[in-house]
Amino acid sequence: MAYRVAFAGVLAAPFLMLAACDPVERADARRYYAENCAACHGPSGRGDGPLAAGLETPPADLTTIARRNGGAFDFAHVMGVIDGYKSPERDMPRFGNLLAEAETIPFDTGDGILTPTPIPLLALARYIEAMQVP
Repeated sequence: MAYRVAFAGVLAAPFLMLAACDPVERADARRYYAENCAACHGPSGRGDGPLAAGLETPPADLTTIARRNGGAFDFAHVMGVIDGYKSPERDMPRFGNLLAEAETIPFDTGDGILTPTPIPLLALARYIEAMQVP
């Protein structure tokens, strides 16, 4: 029985090493979120941050993005909202300028085309995806 556990560890090791090499996995998405999003969207993403009450338009509940989209989390749309490309008229600050200096990696947003994408942007989108509730 012990050999099965050891063998499983050997098989998993290359995948764990790949994850450790993934620059998005190494990015501190929790810190990015805390510094840039939590004041309005709240620590858990429900739109109840300390600045939310003073805003004309309430911040979105980030935990229900997939539910509002038929169960699918649309990375391209979420990243477009974060960087300001998708929502030109809004209270939410545009983070595109902050992301312009960031290192990029190729990412397929669903159209089959690898697009240079800022690592912090993709890390934030993955972090928000992890917040989704059924």
